[in-house]
Amino acid sequence: MSKMNLTRRGLIKTGTLAGAGLAAPTIFTAQSAAAFTNDPTGSTVTLGFNVPQSGPYADEGADELRAYELAVEHLNGGGDGGLMNTFSSKALQGNGINGKKVEYVTGDTQTKSDAARASARSMIEKDGAVMITGGSSSGVAVAVQALCQEAGVIFMAGLTHSNDTTGKDKKANGFRHFFNSYMSGAALAPILAGNYGTERKAYHLTADYNWGYTTEEAVRTSTEAMGWETVAAVKTPLTQTDFSSYIAPVLQSGADVLVLNHYGGNMVNSLTNAVQFGLRAKEVNGKNFEIVVPLYSRLMAKGAGANVKGIFGSTNWHWSLTDEGSKAFVKSFGTKYGFPPSQAAHTCYVQTLLYADAVTRAGSFNPCAVGEALSDFEFDGMGNGKTLYRGEDHQCFKDVLVVKGKENPTSEFDLLEIVEVTPASQVTYDASIFGGELGACNPGA
Repeated sequence: MSKMNLTRRGLIKTGTLAGAGLAAPTIFTAQSAAAFTNDPTGSTVTLGFNVPQSGPYADEGADELRAYELAVEHLNGGGDGGLMNTFSSKALQGNGINGKKVEYVTGDTQTKSDAARASARSMIEKDGAVMITGGSSSGVAVAVQALCQEAGVIFMAGLTHSNDTTGKDKKANGFRHFFNSYMSGAALAPILAGNYGTERKAYHLTADYNWGYTTEEAVRTSTEAMGWETVAAVKTPLTQTDFSSYIAPVLQSGADVLVLNHYGGNMVNSLTNAVQFGLRAKEVNGKNFEIVVPLYSRLMAKGAGANVKGIFGSTNWHWSLTDEGSKAFVKSFGTKYGFPPSQAAHTCYVQTLLYADAVTRAGSFNPCAVGEALSDFEFDGMGNGKTLYRGEDHQCFKDVLVVKGKENPTSEFDLLEIVEVTPASQVTYDASIFGGELGACNPGA
């Protein structure tokens, strides 16, 4: 157990239930044609929260756990109810999920696919988790989603931005609320063209895994379509902490824009190194040198400090939104923790409520019934405006935010300002462009 860094959190099961989970896991097996994996037959239901508690995305993981704990509190009737009050669906009543009190276990993905699969498997086999959610890496999300498909449980993706998650690697048992690389590129390109012009030379530094690849591809495609030239694209290890050796060649490349396809601690470090090398003070090709961060978060902005001022990027959600749902969530989260939530916290909280709502509307924890309730489900009141959970690929389509680092922040949390709310119609695409087969739902029977 220690190798998987699995920690029980929240309400602890009784010996009887825990023992039953250890002795007779239902993963990959079923007792009858009607059975499904980890059918919760008692008075409780267990959810598995699988997040990075160590590694380069640990800050995101910590905020995800806060959001999950808040969601469980609200589902069980505690607190102020949060987004349950603004959510367009009124199925949830604060009495757990289908009348069963919500319990949860957690695991540490370590931002490593193997570790994430091991912790998810343990939560399913040993703890009886009927749904797995979380993660702050697309490599992790793709790996865990495949495991959940095989095991016969629902996977509600956390923070995963790669096109692959609901593209070539999509699965019938997997669902994603977070936006993707394509949407970032589609939202950013017009803003970059308007502010920096259409004759630019871009140099990409890209995290060496599938999120980095698809983000680079999306930004390259959208910026080259408006006239930009890509002069170089260099991959960087996910474990890299000092990017000085990668920044130095940028100065000799003739590029006048650096695109950092990095996230979390990677982005904080690479941006800091770029500023230390004086890139933002340079003039190249008769233009001020610019830096772009395709995927932003409040936590990254906090880590990078003043270095983010004036830098454009995109984000899934931001605590400064003024719709009723966003305000309700910020109030709940802020009251409990003393600071505003990140986009990671928002998407994880929303995914938990969306799963609980789907179970309630379906009247069953059977993953196929839950999947049917989620597919082509339209909702509002959760932030980002009206949202569609598209049935073709299980991807949510909603408004996308373009932000930039604030020049004159008023607090340590007021670091990003929204410069454009890109409507969902502008970032919607044909599901077939990324390939993959959704396949059939697997209930584990």
